[in-house]
Formats: sequence, structure tokens, C-alpha cells
Amino acid sequence: MCKGFESVLNGLNRRENLDIYVTGSNSKFLSTDVLTEFRGRGDEIRVYPLCFSEYVSAYSGDKYDAWMDYYTYGGLPLILSRKTDELKSKYLMDLCRELYLKDIEDRHRLRGDNCMTALVNILASAVGSLTNPTKLANTFGSNGMNVSDKTIGVYIGYLLDAFIISKAERYDIKGKKYIASPFKYYFTDVGLRNAQLNFRQQEENHIMENIIYNELLVRGFNVDVGVVEHSERNENGKVVRKRLEVDFVCNRGNQRYYIQSAFAIPDSSKMHQEQNSLVHIGDSFKKIIVVKDRIKLWRNEEGIVVMGIMDFLLSPNSLEL
Repeated sequence: MCKGFESVLNGLNRRENLDIYVTGSNSKFLSTDVLTEFRGRGDEIRVYPLCFSEYVSAYSGDKYDAWMDYYTYGGLPLILSRKTDELKSKYLMDLCRELYLKDIEDRHRLRGDNCMTALVNILASAVGSLTNPTKLANTFGSNGMNVSDKTIGVYIGYLLDAFIISKAERYDIKGKKYIASPFKYYFTDVGLRNAQLNFRQQEENHIMENIIYNELLVRGFNVDVGVVEHSERNENGKVVRKRLEVDFVCNRGNQRYYIQSAFAIPDSSKMHQEQNSLVHIGDSFKKIIVVKDRIKLWRNEEGIVVMGIMDFLLSPNSLEL
């Protein structure tokens, strides 16, 4: 709020005996502003909510109780100091309404505009689903709200800038190219996502996928949604082209992993469904299916590693197991 503070900090930055760290409110100063005002003079440090292993280390209970709390209330540190479900819920709902969304409204002068809140609700209800501004505009229209796809695209940009959501782009694995649209959106903190919906939609499978995505970001991976095209014969003997989805294509330096989030694999039919996209990739990078079940890590006949969510989240080297 002080004019010219960037120049002061840039001047101090020339002193060799000083390290300077700056934080700020989303309503006043965004990551994009940092890059503009301090380009070449500093580094951006992305601070995430607590990952599950950090959360468990401070949780007074076993890891399975911690999981239930974590997928419900997320990883914002103060959650650990709130002793009842009511206090945790109120804290998150107040953050959503009085801080995060209010900051965006103040910064972009969206007073009296219900579109932003409705958009966050829609994205929260369909977390991890493929969508784009055109589809979202149609959803608004079916609910009696006339909002253009351009406006929705701008509002999504505001949410991304404020780190409320993250975007995963689609990547054609065999064609080695990005697909323009649609995208997947995940919430930076699943507790805020649940609070935005008044804790009504607690689909543990979708929330687990969101948590896996966030964990990969915390570990420093660039994460995309994979697409694999292949040909197969249908029941009539006709050759058809199919597009299969890989939940996450994870890249970090020269490392790459393909990961599927599967809540449960009760039988061989479900295993075939979950591994179908992985077996058609055709390269030698490691392929992993993460399940909610309490299982011992194993490798199936296709060479795909199957591990439980606890092994994946609590071991820092789980992708190497």
C-alpha cells in the first residue's frame, strides 16, 4: 500500500548481507506483479498448504484418522489448532467468503457480481473434470445466468492468479503436443473446496485425485493430463480410434511418471479399465496406479506398480518404490 516500495526493496537487494522475503495480500499484490516489478532481481517461492506427510507429523491421532480430517478440512496449518469439526468448518468458510473471494472482488472491482461465487461453486462441484469456458457458460445458461465464455475465462484467470485453483493442461503423449482445450481444474486446498460447497459434496474419490495432484506439485513436478490415442476393433469387427486418459503425466527434469488415481480396484475388470490407458502408452517410463485400499505395493503382469494412498503420500521416495 506504500507507493514506490518496489524501488526501496530493489535498492536493499544490492546489499550483500541481506536476504529479503516479501509476502502480501492477493487483493494488493499477485505473483504476476512480482515478476513484473522484480524481474531478474529475485526468485518466487511458492508456498503450498501442508502436504499430507506434514499434516500427519503434527496430528494427534493415527494416519487413517488424519486422512479423514485431511480430505475434509485440507492442509491450511491453523486447521490443526481447531479442536472441533464446527470450528474447522467455520474457519474455512470464513476464509472463503471474507478473505479469498473478497480479495479478488476488491482487486478487480467485482462488487455485486454473483458470477464469481457461482463459478467457484461449479468448479468445486466438478473438480478434476474436463471443462472450458464455453462449457461453463452453457452451465450458467442452463441455470438462468447469462454469462459469456469470455467473462468466465477472465474470472478463471483471476482464480488462478490468486492460487485458489490450478490448471492441468491436456498432453497428447504419443503425438508429443498439447491439446488446446478442455482443461482440468484442481483446488490448491481441498478444505477450501469443501467449505465453498458447505461440505455437501464429499466424494472421497475425486478429493483423493485432487490431493494426489497437489502432492505432485509440492514435489516439484510439472503435471499434465495425458491423452493416449489407439485403434481397436469393436464388437462388430470395425476398427475405431479411441482416446484414453491418463490422470497425470508428471515431469521433473529428465524424470517422467504416469499416474492413475483409482479409488478402488475390486476385480480384474476394474483393473483393466484403470490400466488400459497406461498399457497403450508404449514407452518405458514408470507407470503407477494409486488406490485408496490398504494394500502392499505390488507390480502386475503389465509392469504397472500398484500402491496404496498412504504409501504414496507418506514416503518421499514413493515414486521410486
